[in-house]
Amino acid sequence: MSDLKGKRLLVLGGSRISCEIVRKAKEMGIYTMVTDWYPVEKSPAKELTDEYFMTSTSDIPAMKKLIIDNNIDGVITGYTDSVLPYYADICEATGLPAYGTREQFEMLTDKTKYKKLCKEFNVPVIEEYEVSEFDLETNKINDIKYPVLVKPADGSGARGVFICNNAEELRVKYKEALNYSQSKNILVERYVKGEEVTVFYLLDNEEIYLTGMGNRHMKHNQEGVIPLPVAYTFPSVHLSNYMKETDKNVKEMFRSLGMKNGMVFMQCLVQDDECIVYDIGYRLTGTLEYKLMNEVAGYDPLEMLIRFSLTGKMTGKNLENIINPVWRPYACNVSFLMKPGTIKEIKGIDKIKEMPGVVDAVLAHHEGDTLPIEAKGMLRQIMLRVFAIAESEEELKQKLTDIYYLLKVYGENDENLLLDGLDSNEIEGVLL
Repeated sequence: MSDLKGKRLLVLGGSRISCEIVRKAKEMGIYTMVTDWYPVEKSPAKELTDEYFMTSTSDIPAMKKLIIDNNIDGVITGYTDSVLPYYADICEATGLPAYGTREQFEMLTDKTKYKKLCKEFNVPVIEEYEVSEFDLETNKINDIKYPVLVKPADGSGARGVFICNNAEELRVKYKEALNYSQSKNILVERYVKGEEVTVFYLLDNEEIYLTGMGNRHMKHNQEGVIPLPVAYTFPSVHLSNYMKETDKNVKEMFRSLGMKNGMVFMQCLVQDDECIVYDIGYRLTGTLEYKLMNEVAGYDPLEMLIRFSLTGKMTGKNLENIINPVWRPYACNVSFLMKPGTIKEIKGIDKIKEMPGVVDAVLAHHEGDTLPIEAKGMLRQIMLRVFAIAESEEELKQKLTDIYYLLKVYGENDENLLLDGLDSNEIEGVLL
């Protein structure tokens, strides 16, 4: 990466997961900077970077001045939808490369807007009910077929998402979901139980590549909240049908928005072998699948987005000869969920990292961290992700078992803070 050595990259937001961007950029010989308005102790990436600032990413004039004064060559953001429009505005104000526009980000972060777009291009989406705050006090909501899923149209990270089994629950949870929506727009959708998958795309200079599909294994291991993901396994048995029935329409939809670079993920429910889209992200995934993509096929979307931020080009590689959505070897991304509480001790991380086939293990919470009770039912409950590959389904099952056995997380009173994870037998029949 010598061609980027000494370039100056500004990362918008210093959350713990943003440390992934800082580490990768440093590996590439890039001088890194981080900005947000949080103090260092609440912005972990600031402790890792070469230089940091306290400028808010939403203050565009101040951001422009910061970039000019510090001779910054590129700006990048990663894992949070709310920062994306500011990222686009900052790049437009400074003439620096942005992989997407404010209009594109607003379209693909507003569930109401992208569901309408999906319907135009015959991309399956979940049936919804038109419910306003006024309707909560009428008989209209008594006629809805329950259960339903209530969620902010502009939310992410499973914040403000609730399952409602009757009209009374809908009245309560609708109002609660409003607290998580900046636009005060709430969706009420039919709650569909069943298998889930996540689909991944990479865009490079107007070319759109389907890079893979993973089974999203959900676990209902807590009362009163939505199930959360405990693992992803690749490749999904549903990939073949998706490529035949839906992939072409999705690519046409992206082209209609003028999307040229970056990466996209789509979370889907599977019903009658049809992948029904319920969430879209035009950004890096918090699930960090690019670690597996790099291991399986030798391309790294994070590295590409860093390169784009500094040069305006994703890669010099011929991706057509590299990308194959049918992954071999098999792969998994294991998510460990923790109960609310304070972490006293974490054991087993080093042993997990030393296992053959383990690509990486990334902590979201460390010893001394406290997960508040209000985080229950949100993706904040994920405390560790482990990435691994295997040559066979049986080997993958054994790795899952071994990984779960090794990790121990204890609370202040030496109680076990880990929730039940994936049973390795649950991956039977889901891999392609």
